[in-house]
Amino acid sequence: MQTLSVSELNLQIKSLLEATFLQVSVCGEVSNCTYHSSGHIYFSIKDKDSALKCVMFRGNARNLKFKIEDGMDLTLSGGITLYTPRGEYQLNCLSAIPSGIGELTLAFEQLKKDYEAKGYFNNKKSIPRFPYKIALITSKSGAVLQDMLRIAKRRWNLIEFTLIDTLVQGEGAKENIARNIQYADSLGFDCIVIARGGGSLEDLWAFNEPLVIEAIYQAKTPIISAIGHEPDFVLSDFVADLRAPTPSAAMEMLLPDKLEWLMNLDLLQKNLDNKIQMILYQKYKKLEHLEILLQKNSFFTKLENYKQQLSLCYKLLTQNFSSKWIKYNYLLESLPSLLEQKMLKILHKKLNELSLLKAKLEVKNPKNNQKKGYVYASFQNKPIKTLDEIPLDSVLMLEDLTTKLKVITKEKITRT
Repeated sequence: MQTLSVSELNLQIKSLLEATFLQVSVCGEVSNCTYHSSGHIYFSIKDKDSALKCVMFRGNARNLKFKIEDGMDLTLSGGITLYTPRGEYQLNCLSAIPSGIGELTLAFEQLKKDYEAKGYFNNKKSIPRFPYKIALITSKSGAVLQDMLRIAKRRWNLIEFTLIDTLVQGEGAKENIARNIQYADSLGFDCIVIARGGGSLEDLWAFNEPLVIEAIYQAKTPIISAIGHEPDFVLSDFVADLRAPTPSAAMEMLLPDKLEWLMNLDLLQKNLDNKIQMILYQKYKKLEHLEILLQKNSFFTKLENYKQQLSLCYKLLTQNFSSKWIKYNYLLESLPSLLEQKMLKILHKKLNELSLLKAKLEVKNPKNNQKKGYVYASFQNKPIKTLDEIPLDSVLMLEDLTTKLKVITKEKITRT
């Protein structure tokens, strides 16, 4: 029997193991998982009776979409080898697949949880109500672009689109998307729309890549994520300032509806007209009321009232003269003097009031302005407040103290 050194024996065992178990697939629960600074991953998988040490070297670990964690159930593929310095055999993992759930689905949930914990889903920027300059980050060859432009033309055509042709799937897509987001953010757009049509989770995976997520999160411009169909979710939906279920819906959510706004403007105009008419009516009724009060308080009206009262008194005195002559003789003798004094006092007071009213009326008399060279101008029997409200070919009335003229407007001259 040949005597071997420990190293020689371990090398023979290693060769035997690698030749016998060149390619195996094994499933189990992960434990003692460690990510080394070199990029290698060291862990064990176990079932209720046994455990197996595993290693995934950096080259294979780089291709993993998800992070291996303790407690996961994985199906591992690779070969059995021996770590000769310790004499420990282990599985050299070439790939790892989560049991019961897809690799991409698990990776998506892990990334989502990680970015949510970092606060990447908070602090949303406001989407402008009336955007003008909009960047479209999408493929120029897809139907998505034409759908968005068609809806935009129908809803609100007061916009300026800039298409940034972008690779939205496959190798190089994540770098191209991130670079174009940064480029659009530097150009001062009102809003950026990232759009792509539907597809599988693998087709849409570029919008879950950390490179793209960082570009969206760092952007200063409001961003709308419109990726896939309504049931599809990618991480850009959560990091962006607004998620649209489809690219077409992004245009519906971003752009105002011109028909709705035209109806709103018509309604506002009608309300304004009604308000103006109501104010004019109230002012007119107030003016009528003031005119009636002025008539009631005029001197001649009160003088007529006193005259009627005097006539009534005289009639009563005449009817009862015979029976009440003695009683009213003194009153009749003194009545003219009292009445005269009363009337003179009232007359003097009313003359003063009349003078004050006349002075106030004279101040408001438009003919005073006409004496100063002004002309009274009216349109449709209403005074003109501003010439801007007069349409061309309208008949105006001009009046001074001596003459009235009809004038037809022909041209508006703007003051410089």
